[in-house]
Amino acid sequence: MTPTTTTAEQSGSYSSSLATPRPHLGHAMASEWTKLVSLRSTLWTLGALVLTVVGVGLTVVSQTTDVDYTQINFTTPALIGLLVGQLAVIVLGVLTISSEHGTGLVRTTFTAAPDRYRVLTAKYLVFSMVAFAVTALSVFVVGVTAAVMRGGTASGPHAAGEWFGALLGCGYVTLLGVLALAIGALVRHSAGAIAVMLGLVTLPPVIGAMLSMWEAVASAGELILRHNVPVALMTLFGLPQGGDVGPEPSTVSQLMLIVLVTGGAVIASYVIVGRRDV
Repeated sequence: MTPTTTTAEQSGSYSSSLATPRPHLGHAMASEWTKLVSLRSTLWTLGALVLTVVGVGLTVVSQTTDVDYTQINFTTPALIGLLVGQLAVIVLGVLTISSEHGTGLVRTTFTAAPDRYRVLTAKYLVFSMVAFAVTALSVFVVGVTAAVMRGGTASGPHAAGEWFGALLGCGYVTLLGVLALAIGALVRHSAGAIAVMLGLVTLPPVIGAMLSMWEAVASAGELILRHNVPVALMTLFGLPQGGDVGPEPSTVSQLMLIVLVTGGAVIASYVIVGRRDV
């Protein structure tokens, strides 16, 4: 008896009877989520963020009195820890992409998902949601604890403004992480990208103070002193800076600056990742 052959066998090709859905962004996000939560570095960095913001924040709350909160917001203690905890968000942003380049996993990623723009978009979205959620939750815990311990209220028109400013601060820190991810995509080296981000965060206040010492460039120094990461976070959390470097910058100007810088880095990352070999 002569065995029967299918049309696919006769043509030398194989056709699966299983459904093969067209890849989309949701698939890429699911993949990036799996990679993100599977890494121990994610647990360590996010754990360090929560421990720093909540631990330092609750310590500050325990050292304050009810009178202190007539001048500061209930979310202000969380700011103290967030000024340090933002470094964990920056490190996680870099590792989200640079770790794949370090291990060579990026070749497997782009082989399984040839659309590099989709992969990069998925990384940005997954990281942003995780970073913002963990940061906001940590700030929420400290703010509510401060309100309960110091006889305040976490609701009402005034409190709503405090919470909104704190959420903007959490968004600012998340944008710093997105900027770190973009720098990681451009540099493709964990230590190098982290060094660049640490310079962007820590050097402007020092440079601004140095420039303000010389009259010829004092205006530039004052501008830098009014627009840097620590001052931006204090502004968003409603903490007055004081000093004699001119009027305090608005929250809009601080947010616009980080959005422009991060947006430029993100656009550059799409251009470079799309053109450069792995």
